Amino acid sequence: MNNSIALIGFGEAGSTFAQGAQWRGNARAFDIEPSRHDAMDSQGIIACDSLAAALEGAQLVLSLVTADAAARVARAAAPLLGEGALFCDMNSVAPDTKRTAAQAVAEGKGHYVDVAVLAPVEPARMKVPLLVSGAKAPEAQELLGKAGFANVRTVGEQVGRASAIKLVRSVMVKGLEALTAEMMMAAHAEGVAQEVLASLDASEKSVGWAERADYNLDRMLIHGRRRAAEMQEAAQMLRSLGIDPLMTDNTVNWQRSLGQLAMTPLPEGYEAKLAGIAATGTFKRGDGQ
Repeated sequence: MNNSIALIGFGEAGSTFAQGAQWRGNARAFDIEPSRHDAMDSQGIIACDSLAAALEGAQLVLSLVTADAAARVARAAAPLLGEGALFCDMNSVAPDTKRTAAQAVAEGKGHYVDVAVLAPVEPARMKVPLLVSGAKAPEAQELLGKAGFANVRTVGEQVGRASAIKLVRSVMVKGLEALTAEMMMAAHAEGVAQEVLASLDASEKSVGWAERADYNLDRMLIHGRRRAAEMQEAAQMLRSLGIDPLMTDNTVNWQRSLGQLAMTPLPEGYEAKLAGIAATGTFKRGDGQ
């Protein structure tokens, strides 16, 4: 594609997509962390020292930064985009945040596309489900397909629609993870974890609750800080809809608290994870508190 792909951000998502795509020599990338240049080079991605250099000549731009940087990056990229370039904002932020970013991009020569990533990028990589919305969504779907993404669906012409689907879904998914953590820590403290999990299994057999609890704790311990940022955006969305995000605000707290433990290596099994969490003393409270 003659260097027509640009990646902004080369963290987990950017580096994972680069591993699963045939972009060697055909993509440029910029990240605020110069230490990531070696990873770019090893995957055949052209490392750039500036955002302008990465965006030069790019037809398809993938913004894969942290949630708090998404709008700022869109504003910075807007005047640098070439004629007709598609700026695909793949960050987990609120619909209003994306609409604000879209207004900034509209002031330049490029076009804004709202992209929602509906599952962890590992192990799906290029098969990860993507939803796209915006006036140029059909064109984005086509270019994303040519870039190697195998599961892309257009959901409308309105910027924010794809993100609304993602974040409303996240209210449930990440909320269940947070409730799992709270439930399992209480069950472990009382010595009734196996009985509680067996009781839940009796009412729902598709996936055993011991496996589900271990998986949910795993996600939070590994990705809690990033998921907390996403859920802050979900809370912002709920507030904009006139809904008080009581559960979602506390999902933010649980996700962030476990993610900040930075527990490595991650223990195998929920019992070992809970023991590791307890050993940090992070969630201890004194009598009567």
